[in-house]
Amino acid sequence: QVRLVESGGGVVQAGGSLRLSCAASERTFNMFGMGWFRKAPGKAREFVAGITSSGGETLYADSRKGRFSISRDNARKSVYLQMNRMTSEDTAVYFCAAALGVRFVRELQSEDRYDYWGQGTQVTVSS
Repeated sequence: QVRLVESGGGVVQAGGSLRLSCAASERTFNMFGMGWFRKAPGKAREFVAGITSSGGETLYADSRKGRFSISRDNARKSVYLQMNRMTSEDTAVYFCAAALGVRFVRELQSEDRYDYWGQGTQVTVSS
C-alpha cells in the first residue's frame, strides 16, 4: 500500500502562485508515474499534470500549459506542482496519484490508470 500525502494548499490571491507537494511512503517511488488531478465544486475530477517515473517526460492538460509545472525528486519520494498566475477557476481540491508500470506519458491523463490516491489538499483563489 502506497500512502500519498499532499501539502501546500491554502488561499492565494488571483495572479499569485502556489506550490503543492506530495510525499509518498513507498521506497520504490521511482517506479511510479505520478499525476495531479483536481476537483472543483460541482465538477468532475480532472487531470492537471503528469510525470513519468524518471521525470523525463511530463504532460499537461491544455488549459494549464505554461502556468503549471510538475516536477519530482525521487530521492525525497516527492512530486510537486508549481502553479502560477492563478485564477478563480483554479479553486479546487488537488489530488496526487501514483501509477505503477507506466510505459507512455499519455497514460497519465486517465484516472483509471492510477493505483493510489492522496486525500487531497484544498486550494482557494480569491479575487
